[in-house]
Amino acid sequence: MNSPAPAASPATQAQVEADQERIGAEILGLDLSTDPFVSAVRATRMPMIISNPRLPDNPTVFANDAFVRLTGYPREEILGRNCRFLQGPATDRDSIRRISEAVRSQQSIEIDIRNHRKDGSTFWNRLLLAPVHDAAGELTYFFASQMDVTIERERLAGLESRNAALVAQLSDRLQSLSESEARLRFATEAGKLGIWELDLRRGELTASAICRLNYGRPADSPFDFATLREVVHPEDLPRLQAGLAESIASGADFGAEFRVLRPDGTPGWIEARAQVVTGLDGAPLRLAGTSRDITNRKNNEAQNRALLELDDCFRALDRPADLAAAAAEILGRTLEASRAGYGTIDLEAETVTIERDWNAPGVASLAGVLRFRDYGSYIEDLKRGETVVFGNAEVDPRTAGNAAALRAISAVSVINMPVTERNGLVALLYINHATAREWQPHELAFVREVAQRTRMAVERRRAEDDLRALAESLESQVVSRTEALMEAEAALRQSQKMEAVGQLTGGLAHDFNNLLAGITGSLELMRTRIAQGRLPEVQRYLTAARGAADRAAALTHRLLAFSRRQTLAPRPTDMNKLVAGMEELIRRTIGPAITLEVVGAGGLWATLTDQSQLENALLNLCINSRDAMPNGGRLTIETSNRWLDDRMAAAQDLPAGQYVALSVSDTGTGMTPDIISKAFDPFFTTKPIGQGTGLGLSMIYGFARQSGGQVRIYSEIGQGSVVSVYLPRHVGATESAESPGADPELPRAEVGESVLVVDDEPTIRMLVTDVLQELGYAAIEAEDGAGGLKLLRSPARVDLLVTDVGLPGGMNGRQLADAGRALRPGLKVLFITGYAENAAIGHGHLEPGMHVLTKPFAMETLANRIRALIEGG
Repeated sequence: MNSPAPAASPATQAQVEADQERIGAEILGLDLSTDPFVSAVRATRMPMIISNPRLPDNPTVFANDAFVRLTGYPREEILGRNCRFLQGPATDRDSIRRISEAVRSQQSIEIDIRNHRKDGSTFWNRLLLAPVHDAAGELTYFFASQMDVTIERERLAGLESRNAALVAQLSDRLQSLSESEARLRFATEAGKLGIWELDLRRGELTASAICRLNYGRPADSPFDFATLREVVHPEDLPRLQAGLAESIASGADFGAEFRVLRPDGTPGWIEARAQVVTGLDGAPLRLAGTSRDITNRKNNEAQNRALLELDDCFRALDRPADLAAAAAEILGRTLEASRAGYGTIDLEAETVTIERDWNAPGVASLAGVLRFRDYGSYIEDLKRGETVVFGNAEVDPRTAGNAAALRAISAVSVINMPVTERNGLVALLYINHATAREWQPHELAFVREVAQRTRMAVERRRAEDDLRALAESLESQVVSRTEALMEAEAALRQSQKMEAVGQLTGGLAHDFNNLLAGITGSLELMRTRIAQGRLPEVQRYLTAARGAADRAAALTHRLLAFSRRQTLAPRPTDMNKLVAGMEELIRRTIGPAITLEVVGAGGLWATLTDQSQLENALLNLCINSRDAMPNGGRLTIETSNRWLDDRMAAAQDLPAGQYVALSVSDTGTGMTPDIISKAFDPFFTTKPIGQGTGLGLSMIYGFARQSGGQVRIYSEIGQGSVVSVYLPRHVGATESAESPGADPELPRAEVGESVLVVDDEPTIRMLVTDVLQELGYAAIEAEDGAGGLKLLRSPARVDLLVTDVGLPGGMNGRQLADAGRALRPGLKVLFITGYAENAAIGHGHLEPGMHVLTKPFAMETLANRIRALIEGG
């Protein structure tokens, strides 16, 4: 092993310094004849050294930063010494011999050798040593590049067979050689990287052939810094110059992307990278770097952005014309053209109609109608569906004769993309440029893509418009047919209503004729007996007339219950107490042949209901059950709590929730499904004539529905029936059912109390005022709302307003009451009505101090209600 070389003598040191200065000058670019390759040696990351064979022991005169980092030795310990100082105990003697032989014979050699770093660690170094001769053929220095291949060597050492190791070593060497060559030559050909240097002292630019091609210049044409400034896009030149100045001033690496204007009119993009080369004094000497053509990447990025923007526009716009205009604008901006537009074509007239177009600044619009023949003969190509493309109207045979007209409209170079549909050519997507320009294949592909997307979007919008119009037409037809169906349904309901009215009037005529016969007959006999002076017999006829009148009132209430228009007085009710209060009456009604059983549920919920109507409904159900058991049987009255979920409530036609059920079951004859389906119809009955009106179940049904509940029948022939009334649960205190008692003495008026009576029926007014006067009230009469309101405006004292709900003259009783309260706040009001129209009086929304009394009514009831209202009850 050779020992490290001794330190150099003063004379040798002077020669070394001279050579260092000379070679350094070349490396740093001080020698004007230096090739750009020298700058690459300095800037590359591959370890490199240069030795001077004309000095004793061939000492190292240059080492780049990468070599310093590889070996761990500072540069001052490397320069002036033979590279043997890297050899050590692990170095192969044969490798040392081969290197020495190559130096003596001035031959190139590539070899892997085991070297030692300053810290004593070893590494495999792939050495590429080559002699460098001057123009006269004399050896001037040796150039050596290094590469750390320790990992590769270790992997090769681990191969299982020598053949595999040889193959891997060969492959690695070939790869290494390829990488070395790529690094040394900056991948200029494979990567199309241009190499350039800018001398900062002289302002001279040196560029490789590939660099010239990147800027659109011939490989052998002159290319100086002034030419470079000319080809850079004017908008990007200030940014480029500022970046260069910043890099030179700070010493930082330079990097920029900018546009260039090539001689053929084709725009391009360049990516430039460089490092600042400084002298021994640290002053910047030159910029050495690379350039790369990134036009394709930039074009792809711009076109992708444009297509995304186009899709966004298509989603936001509706009119086909707006879609076409948006596509034209995006095309023009992306291709940096002078104009872009979309027009409809009339083939017979050979014209194109342009509604609007996109124009670059300073370019006039072509909106309007243009004749193709005024600008050339290319209409024939468009008729065949071919795309018309020309880069220079002056040389294209189709437009040469019309070039002046095209130049006048800034259309020297043109792309005309035809848009066809089923009927042929219908529209044109066009791009114009004011100067000659060779359209690139990627630009034509982009225009074709935009045209296709625009056509699809326009067709989709038209299809949506057609579908919308069809939907509107169908909707209109549906509305018309619905109206017709509703009219037919209304006619059917009217027919059914008339049939029901016919049945209703027939039943009413029969029942009321009987009742009226009893009333009128009794009155005639009363008149006769009074004329004869036989007064004791009058009482008998009076009782008969009053009984017939009461039955008529009951029949009316049953009708109102069926129509759900009776006036209810709902109160919190304990149904068990109500049933218990009626048990004795029911036993007397059904007779001894039928066993009555009452089953009251423990913890029964309360319900809000009209107790008298519920009692009437219970009595009717018990009578129906009695009639269904002519030979006797068992009748059961049962109460229960029911919680109906969604499924059970839907089956009962009720909202889901909590209900109280009152069920009456019997062991009678039962009913068929057909009878059950008609059981709630008015005047439907299976009883013989004279034994039933057919209103009992219909009244119960109307009462239950008006109370927010339901009625259901369960029956089988021979097994009996169960009728259940469901009423909503009420949360709160309950009241006991009213029990009949002796009528109290009628309350009389206080001194000066006055009552205003408004009714359009003279008989009613007479009866009410007579009762009032008999009780000591001052009675004032009016026959309509206007008359009543006039009296309320007067200074007359009015303690209570008694008014019918239905009044003539456009003002009903509720309106009169509201107007009266506006004049006299706190006025007490008693509504009397024979037909409780809830909408008129706002039942359920009556204000304090208002009450309703249903006709017909007893005079005693009227007197009690009047007194209670006046006293604030």
